Amino acid sequence: MSLNRSEKQAVIDEVTGLAAKAQTLVIAEYRGITVADMTKLRSQARDQGVSLSVLKNTLARRAVAGSSFEIVSDQMTGPLIYGFSVDAVAAAKVVADFAKTNDKLVIRAGAFGGKTLDVNGVKQLASIPSKEVLLSQLCGLLMSPISRTAAVLAALSAKLGEGAEVAQAAEPAAEAAAA
Repeated sequence: MSLNRSEKQAVIDEVTGLAAKAQTLVIAEYRGITVADMTKLRSQARDQGVSLSVLKNTLARRAVAGSSFEIVSDQMTGPLIYGFSVDAVAAAKVVADFAKTNDKLVIRAGAFGGKTLDVNGVKQLASIPSKEVLLSQLCGLLMSPISRTAAVLAALSAKLGEGAEVAQAAEPAAEAAAA
């Protein structure tokens, strides 16, 4: 079923809006994927805040024209699914993780920061930990010197406490020996 002119413009406007907010675009070929697998992929994408769309390539090219994703327009051929994400790694992670378990989904290209990503670039982007994981690692690094200092001080005070107890026990014995 073909779209009329106003429906096509609505699709272009919607995708242009997605592209304006997104940091990352991942393009993958979905030829041969079952409906159940596609539904599973869409569910995973929704959970991660990724917008997945199956679009006509001409409409997708028009929608990304003038944006930082225009650089992948030459890759927009064949049956493709487009993944846009505001989080820099979410789209790449969702598509790459799904492609590991389903060989029918073939990553074609991607775009991030105004640069084209090939298949390996998308996989490398997907291997970067999420923002939450990076923040927790940063907090751990910042807490490490403080917790180590606290542990050393606690051990030192315990040792000094032991020394004071030994000294107090030795004082009566020394006084008795002196008398």
